Amino acid sequence: MWKANMAVAERIVFQPFVWQGGVLRAGVPIVCPNVEDARRRVDKIRAGILHVAGAVVVRMDVDEDIGDYGEPEYLERIGDTPGGEDED
Repeated sequence: MWKANMAVAERIVFQPFVWQGGVLRAGVPIVCPNVEDARRRVDKIRAGILHVAGAVVVRMDVDEDIGDYGEPEYLERIGDTPGGEDED
């Protein structure tokens, strides 16, 4: 029996990065309730309140029931990130 796919949800993730022993590593990702919350976290980096090497904000569709993740849409990038340029 076909079942409507109602498990797909939009996820906004704030992914910080830190330098450890000269290697850029992903910190603990934070699932944000909305884009504005994620951008406030980026603003805290710009203001020097949150001390990380860099961060990205990503939006994607996720179906946790089957473990399917859509293509990420990068909304913000700041500082040192894999494949990114430094931003001030």
